[in-house]
Amino acid sequence: MLAVCTGYFMVILDVTVINVAVPVMGRELPASLTGIQWITDGYTLVFAGFLMTGGALGDRLGSRRVFCAGVVVFTLASAACAGAPDAVFLVAARLLEGLGAALIVPGSLALLQEAYPLPEERSRAFGLWGSMAGVAASAGPLLGGLLVSTVGWRWVFLVNLPVGAACLALTAGCVAASPRHAGRALDWPAQCAVIAAVALLTGSLNEAGRRGWSDPLVLAGLGLVVPAAWAFVWRERTARSPALPTRLLRSRAMAGGAAIGLLFNFGFYGMVFTASLDFQQERGYSALRTGLALFPAVAMTMFASVLSGRLARRTGDRPLVVTGMLLGALGLAGWAAAGAAPAYPLLVAPLMAVGFGTSFALTGSTATVMGAAPPAYAGAASGLFNTARQIGSATGVALGGSLLATGAGHGTGHGTGVRTAMAVGALAYLVAAALAWWCVPGRARRPGTPAAAPGR
Repeated sequence: MLAVCTGYFMVILDVTVINVAVPVMGRELPASLTGIQWITDGYTLVFAGFLMTGGALGDRLGSRRVFCAGVVVFTLASAACAGAPDAVFLVAARLLEGLGAALIVPGSLALLQEAYPLPEERSRAFGLWGSMAGVAASAGPLLGGLLVSTVGWRWVFLVNLPVGAACLALTAGCVAASPRHAGRALDWPAQCAVIAAVALLTGSLNEAGRRGWSDPLVLAGLGLVVPAAWAFVWRERTARSPALPTRLLRSRAMAGGAAIGLLFNFGFYGMVFTASLDFQQERGYSALRTGLALFPAVAMTMFASVLSGRLARRTGDRPLVVTGMLLGALGLAGWAAAGAAPAYPLLVAPLMAVGFGTSFALTGSTATVMGAAPPAYAGAASGLFNTARQIGSATGVALGGSLLATGAGHGTGHGTGVRTAMAVGALAYLVAAALAWWCVPGRARRPGTPAAAPGR
C-alpha cells in the first residue's frame, strides 16, 4: 500500500507543486502565456494520451513491472526539468515526465485491486489512495511557494528524486509480482486515436486565447477532435484484442464514471490554474502567498478522501459522489457570484467547498470504474478512468488560460475571465452530479462483479 501510494503521491505532487511556480518559470526562462500553459499542458497531454497504453502494458507485462518502469522514467525526467536551460527544453522534459506518470498511475490502482479483493478492504484502500492525493495536493502549493521563494523553481522538480528512489525501494521490497496476460496485444491504432484526440483538443484550446476562438486553425483543430474520438470507438468495436471490450465501454458504470472523472478534474484543476494566475498576475501575490491562498481548497482533499472511504461501506458510492459534486458546484458558483475582484476572505468558503466536494467524490467514482472491470482488465480500466480525468485537467487549464487572455485582450481584465471560468466549472460539477445519480451504484458491490452490462 505505502509503495503504491508513494508513486501516486509523487505524480500528484508534481501536478500541484508546479501551479504556483509556472508564472515564475515564465518570467525567468522566459515564456509567453501560451508557453506557460504548455509547461502544464504538455505534461498533461502525454500523461492523458498514454494512460491507456500504460494500463494495457500493465495487464500484459505485470502491473508491478510497468509501475517501476514509470517511476524510473518520471524520476529521470524530473532531473532533466530541474536542469532545463530554456522553455523549449523544459516543455520537452515535461513530456517525458508525463510518459512516466502514464505508467505509474494505472499500475497504482491495478496493484491496489490485486492486493485488496474484498469490498470493505478495497473501499478503505481507495480512500487512502485518494487521501495520498490529498496530502500531495495540500503540500504542493505550499511547498512550491516555499521553494520558489527561497531556493528557486528548479527545486520543485528536484524534490521528486528522493521520493522516486524511496518508491522504487518500497515497491521492490513490499509489493508482490503481478500476474501477466501475455496473450493481450497492444492496440496501437486505438492508442494513436486517443493521443490525436487529446493533442487536438488541448492544442486548440491553448491557441484560442492567443488567436481567438474564431481563428480557422482553432476551429479546424476542435473539429478534428470528434473524428479522432470516433476512430477510437470504431477501432475498439472491430479489433480482435481491444484495449477494453465494447461491453465495458457501453456500461453505465464504466463510461459514466469516466465522464464524472473528466468533469470534476476539469472544474478543480481549471480552478487551481486560473486562481494561481489571478493571484500572482492580478493581485500581485508572491508564489508562497499564492500557495497559502490556495491551501483551503487543497487541504480539504485529504480529510474528504479518508471520510468518503469510510462512509462508502455504509452508504454506497452514489450518495457520496452526488453530494461531492453538488458541493463543488456550490463553491465555484459562489466564487463566480462574489464579483469581479472579491476580497480574499470571501473566497475561503468557496475554495473549501470545491476541495472537499471534489475529493469526496473521487473515492466513489474510482470504485465505480474499477468495480465495473474484470480483474484481467484492471489496468485498462484504470487507464480509461485516468485518461478521462487528465483530459478534464488539460481542458480546464487550457480554457481557464484562454478566458484570462481573452478578458485581458478585450480590456476587461482578469476579473471577467475568472468569473466565467468558475461559472463553467460549476456547470461541469452539476452535470457530473446528474451523471452520478444515473450511473453510480447505490450500494457496494463484490469485487469482480461486472457492472458493465448494457443498460445497468
